Amino acid sequence: MKLDREKKGDAYILLGAVIWGFFPIITTLTFATLSPLTSLGWSTLFAAVFFAVLLTARKKWPEIRKKEALKDILMTTLLLSVVYYFFYYFGLKFTSPGNVSLIALTEIFFSFIFFQLWRKVDFPPAHIFGALLMLSGAGIVLYPNFSSFHSGDFLILAACFIAPFGNFFQQRARKNAGSEAILFVRSLFGAILIFALAAALGENVFALDLSKSFLFLLVNGFIMFGFSKIIWIEGIHRISVTKANALSAITPLLTLLFVWMIFHNAPTAFQLLAFVPMFFGVFLLGKGKKAEKLELEV
Repeated sequence: MKLDREKKGDAYILLGAVIWGFFPIITTLTFATLSPLTSLGWSTLFAAVFFAVLLTARKKWPEIRKKEALKDILMTTLLLSVVYYFFYYFGLKFTSPGNVSLIALTEIFFSFIFFQLWRKVDFPPAHIFGALLMLSGAGIVLYPNFSSFHSGDFLILAACFIAPFGNFFQQRARKNAGSEAILFVRSLFGAILIFALAAALGENVFALDLSKSFLFLLVNGFIMFGFSKIIWIEGIHRISVTKANALSAITPLLTLLFVWMIFHNAPTAFQLLAFVPMFFGVFLLGKGKKAEKLELEV
């Protein structure tokens, strides 16, 4: 049975949440030999290679010449590929993973403010209540890890504030161009800008031994910045960004689960308790209007 538009969007976002659950682990491993800016630059460049191969395989190179989407793609590049990840990578360097995961959930709040209050978008009450359940579940699982407010926490908070603006332009660009074209241009120009910024700060990103971090950079570029971003854009092309962010709130719990599986750090009672509101949150977010109006229709 063929899934309807909204159900497909839900499935894309939840699959992306599973993949993204590995992101803090993989990224932190690259910091053992690389600076945050160098790690970000090479990961973004590998993502550009991934999308170039995809464009070639699907014969979609003509889509990058669509002028009506170029302005939105360039704004997405600046806000998400450069500013957002600059704040995120340096935040991850200077604070604990638990703090990062908790503060990252404020993106749901900022998206709600941006789209529902400023953009005047109406959401079903079930979706709003589901989002609150997801947020409460994530708060339960991460509460024991939140100790004190570090300098890196402000950077993560700034990244979360920027994200809805970038998603606004990204969702609008998707109306005029395919995901592969958007992400190739975004990754290519993003890598150029990041490397230029690194050079301005005195880093020589091309004179480093990348062998110890190459596999992690490749995974970040091809899977995290590549495949998962296609899933995200296709998801927010079908459902609202606010709902997508709420569904993605399960990612911190998955990250802790993966840490348990990989490093054998068992989950706490708080983490297990969080499954209850998160389960019902996902259920409510999957209910409501069958054909939810896109937030960015103008």
